[in-house]
Amino acid sequence: MTLHPLLALSQDRDVRHSSGFRRAAADLSGDVLAAHWRDELRAAPRRTEAGKRYLQPHGGRAPSERQRSRDDDHLAAALVRWCRESGKALALPEEGAVEFFDWGVPLKAGAADASLGDADPNRGVERIDLLGATADERPAFGFLKFLEPGAGRAGTGDTPLRYLLESLAQSAVAEANRAALLGELEATHARRWSDAPPAILMLASPRYWSLCRRREAQKGAAWVHEIERLARETEQQLGVSLYFIGVELEGDPGWVYDEQGALLSAAPRLARAWEPGAGRVRPRPRPRPKAAEPVEVVVEADLSRPVRSYGPHESYHPGDRIEHPTLGLGIVQKCFPGKVEVRFGEATSRLVAERPL
Repeated sequence: MTLHPLLALSQDRDVRHSSGFRRAAADLSGDVLAAHWRDELRAAPRRTEAGKRYLQPHGGRAPSERQRSRDDDHLAAALVRWCRESGKALALPEEGAVEFFDWGVPLKAGAADASLGDADPNRGVERIDLLGATADERPAFGFLKFLEPGAGRAGTGDTPLRYLLESLAQSAVAEANRAALLGELEATHARRWSDAPPAILMLASPRYWSLCRRREAQKGAAWVHEIERLARETEQQLGVSLYFIGVELEGDPGWVYDEQGALLSAAPRLARAWEPGAGRVRPRPRPRPKAAEPVEVVVEADLSRPVRSYGPHESYHPGDRIEHPTLGLGIVQKCFPGKVEVRFGEATSRLVAERPL
């Protein structure tokens, strides 16, 4: 049995598959995620017990040019730098704000031990991309995905559900080590947190979210609906708040470099990952009732009239009995200009009538 059920679930084939993650999300509930969160808390590795710190010095040689494989790191560092140099917090999309203090915070206590398999507490544990606090001093654990505006696809297996599960798992490890993290935060940045549950920020380029919507163009609202539902149910169970955020930058990629490293080209903006109501699933229209099959009205023979031999020049009326040389005895059902409809037993035929001589 795995020590990290959220991380294990994030590797599920349906969770990673663009055509399957909506169904996988529909099968989950806040109760299940809350139970997995508590398992993650119990199994979380402890860096302090291994004599390691969480907040790392980011000194050394600052990057002077872009390395696409490290876009996430450079953007995270630039966001922290913007908060520090501007002295401002970033407004959250709906209400409140967040200020970032540090980035790239490692969580594992040591290298993963392959011999332990699923019993290794460090297996799959990574880091917090952005560490900060909300305006009401809740811990803010941020996770970041950057895609260029012209990107044609996200990473293989990188679905919103997988992103959600991984963010929850790493946040649970951070929450389990809150006391140690807070001690370092106070000593390094002179910052504090309240006792409230954390805010979990899933930050990504607008391009990332738009590509996720495009993957299932006909089911986009359905997966947004399921992800929003899981966020609500998880908050009800645990008190943690999940935010789905688009990081809007000016320019491409949105930062430059100076002697201190990455520097944002302009003030960033945090926006909703998708428009309000995007998760509203329209109910299927009720099937239209099938049109009733027309009831065939059979005209009975008018016995008050004599049987007449069929002739194409004759005129007839419904109910007339006609003796046809080939079809036999029939009863006139309907009359049309130049034709009559006659029933011969169970069959109906149209015959010429009223033909001019």
